Amino acid sequence: MQPPRNILSIQSWVSYGHVGNAAAVFPLQRMGFEVWAIHTVQFSNHTGYGQWKGMILPPEHLVAVVEGIAERDVLGQCDAVLSGYMGSGGTAGAILSALHKVRQLNPSALFCCDPVMGDEGRGLFVRPEIPEIIKNQVLPQADILTPNQFELELLTEHPSKTLPEALEAARIVRARMHPGGPRIVVVTSLLRQGAPENTIETLAVAEEGAWLVRTPRIPLEPPRNGTGDAIAALFLGRYLQTHQVAQSLEHAVSAMYNLLLLTHQMNTREIQLIAAQDEYINPSRRFAAEQVA
Repeated sequence: MQPPRNILSIQSWVSYGHVGNAAAVFPLQRMGFEVWAIHTVQFSNHTGYGQWKGMILPPEHLVAVVEGIAERDVLGQCDAVLSGYMGSGGTAGAILSALHKVRQLNPSALFCCDPVMGDEGRGLFVRPEIPEIIKNQVLPQADILTPNQFELELLTEHPSKTLPEALEAARIVRARMHPGGPRIVVVTSLLRQGAPENTIETLAVAEEGAWLVRTPRIPLEPPRNGTGDAIAALFLGRYLQTHQVAQSLEHAVSAMYNLLLLTHQMNTREIQLIAAQDEYINPSRRFAAEQVA
């Protein structure tokens, strides 16, 4: 039996519910990965409730934990680094420092960045300096980027209201990404002109082409937290297993749809991450990727 592959995931953590590492780690483990989780915050619950307890962990804590892992002489066995919400410039710096250490030992390690900054309706919900830090410091190091439609427009200052606009915006981002990597952009929560009514789409753009997966739009109000964290993890995991963009997109979107459908059926505020665990291995309903470029 082959040893499992390893992913260093640096994200927030909540004790109750599923966002950040609490949304990403379990699906990856269920897919067969070892996940070395480093938490940027330790909160009682996600901030969507309006009230929470806990603390933001300082960047030097993150650096120290990475140093401790390095002292085990295992960083060279890290196949990918996954990041999400960055609460401060210091957090971003600590993540990039960890990535640098990993790449020194394993140049082929991938960096998957979910550039969490905001979304349609809510607008920007990070500190004002974060978009520029992501654009100028983080984006040039990323191999895989998973923005939602709002974040794609923020990073490019280019509209993405139609499919040609979204493709162009993704190409703008790809031109700025890590030149040594696959440079894959996965645009989530895409609501564009010309799409069938009551649907939502996910677009993946890479060197070898572009693909779109469309699913019914599940009426979840309020929108559930942690969905972006989960789909980024699902795509990264499948891509590490297959190195196939279209197949990874189909798998991640299908698993995510089935997870959200179960959440809707159970009428819960938190995504049903544990109840839907078999979906991460073999999605019960699959949606095909359509090549669009």
